[in-house]
Amino acid sequence: MIHVFKTSVRTKSQIKILRPHLNHLLPKSHWNFDLEDCDNILRIESDHCSEQKVIELLQKQNFECEELE
Repeated sequence: MIHVFKTSVRTKSQIKILRPHLNHLLPKSHWNFDLEDCDNILRIESDHCSEQKVIELLQKQNFECEELE
């Protein structure tokens, strides 16, 4: 299943900060940011993704995050 989130992540250095946290939360998943998209999309391909945990993780790191439908 693919989950898509709108975020406030804007730079590669910010992604670098988030990488270990996302890898820990989503160990068997594939994820990536699309910084060229106006919504700075985070896409997660996973069968075991908790949308709320992803949102909380980014918010704890001072980023905005909301799931898109």
